[in-house]
Amino acid sequence: MDEDVVTEGVFDPETLADARDAYESVGPAAQTVVRETAAAMEFDREEYHDRVTSEVVETARDALFASLLVVHVGDREAFESWRAGTDADVTTFGSEDVDNVVWHVAPFGEAVAATFQEERDAAVATLRRQAFGRLYRERL
Repeated sequence: MDEDVVTEGVFDPETLADARDAYESVGPAAQTVVRETAAAMEFDREEYHDRVTSEVVETARDALFASLLVVHVGDREAFESWRAGTDADVTTFGSEDVDNVVWHVAPFGEAVAATFQEERDAAVATLRRQAFGRLYRERL
């Protein structure tokens, strides 16, 4: 990868099985986050059982997994250089008239990218959600 590209994140699965393992690994953390959040909100036992459903914990797991995906951040030139050297099917969101790009490459030949001018953190967070929704959700 180009030296002008910053890579950040934890999960960079090489196979779909690796992605599934990573996804499963955040399940206990998601349960803990939901439980501690409910406690901070002072849910009593009944309210906890009424409101904290398996869907709530699954949503937390989805968000944790997505937030830990490895992304690459660089200027448009670095992105175009990477893109020219990959066989991945890349879906890009955003404007072509901005200077920076964040992208994630899934282990099955697909990638997503988002362009941004100044709001780097927002672009990274949005791209990770897009990556999960478009590349992983149905496969996991």
